Amino acid sequence: MSPFKQKEKTAYKTQVARNANMAKFQAAYIFPEIARRRDAHLQKYPDAQVISLGHGDTTEPIPEVITSAMEKRSQALSTLEGYSGYGPAQGEKPLRAAIASTFYDNLGIEEDDIFVSDGAKCDISRLQLVFGSNVTMAVQSPSYPAYVQSSVVMGQTAQYQKDVEKFGNIEYMTCTPENGFFPDLRKVARTDTIFFCSPNNPTGSAATREQLTQLVQFAKDNGSIIVYDSAYAMYMSDDNPRSIFEIPGAREVAIETSSFSKYAGFTGVRLGWTAVPKQLLFSDGFPVAKDFNHIVCTCFSGASNIAQAGGLACLSPEGIKAMHDVISFYKENAGILVDTFESLGFKVYGGKNAPYVWIHFPGRSSWDVFNEILEKIHVVTIPGIGFGPGGEGFIRVSAFGHRRNVLEASERFKQLYK
Repeated sequence: MSPFKQKEKTAYKTQVARNANMAKFQAAYIFPEIARRRDAHLQKYPDAQVISLGHGDTTEPIPEVITSAMEKRSQALSTLEGYSGYGPAQGEKPLRAAIASTFYDNLGIEEDDIFVSDGAKCDISRLQLVFGSNVTMAVQSPSYPAYVQSSVVMGQTAQYQKDVEKFGNIEYMTCTPENGFFPDLRKVARTDTIFFCSPNNPTGSAATREQLTQLVQFAKDNGSIIVYDSAYAMYMSDDNPRSIFEIPGAREVAIETSSFSKYAGFTGVRLGWTAVPKQLLFSDGFPVAKDFNHIVCTCFSGASNIAQAGGLACLSPEGIKAMHDVISFYKENAGILVDTFESLGFKVYGGKNAPYVWIHFPGRSSWDVFNEILEKIHVVTIPGIGFGPGGEGFIRVSAFGHRRNVLEASERFKQLYK
């Protein structure tokens, strides 16, 4: 072989070292991995009618009262009078005010505590930038993977420990049926930040007022900051807090992030918010909100003005009713799935206060169950281990789906596990 041809085969490499934190990841982020396996399944079975109840992506149309407001704002951009360019990075004033009055009325959260964004997931990473690499974090196990993944990228963690399927330097707060999916805080070590989601993704459980009071007191006793994810609060059926700020003292120890994604079908539109109270201070007395504002202004140019018009329409009386109608539809789907698995003798959790159903397969690998369901009945779910070590032995089934697909999937589950 000539030297020229040999040289052609040698890939050029820069002199830039790879971020060592990225090398800590042992596997792909769970949702792209699920999509990869789904695509491979379709290659193997090209005629299969695959039903996806895995990734929590909404499926029903956005209500017209909301899209019409976005259409109007979009059309206005074609006129001199209606055109607008960059807006405030923190969000437009009317939307910030509407979020504060709708979700935090009488809770001490004001318009200027609200930062409008392109979604809660994005704000989780922005918050991690605020905290930096030298903090320690606690997280529910199981929980939404973005909390841990963003912590790894920031360099907050040690290496991945494959034998226990955990990253070092993270406090995993085990949440199981035995403890009502709320961690025994007496066994939780002190950390700087505590990521907590209620209603929870993936378990569908919701923390009670008493439990959240314990959590706030735990944070106060330890000088920690709670990052509270309330993205499913409008799905709550039980009389549990919709916001961490319903708990006295929470404004001194908590941040809340949320989203229009699962309320209004904005998973593609992209619109959310984070509330950072003025009372929340770092150890040196500096307001957390000021640093978050700096990060927002540095990393973000503000949510789309068209999306914000849709968000404002969501919070009109007609928009709120329309969102509740969409949520009711998904909760009916969840009820169908709960009934299906309970009729088959499974222990089933969730589905009442969240659009997720959490099914126990004792003694089995969750990836094995995922593969069995996909291979035999062509339904996509999510293996519980994808949400952390506390998810092993479970699968998550999403209620986001067209009704005909949910009913068909239920019949297939019955055929498989009867």
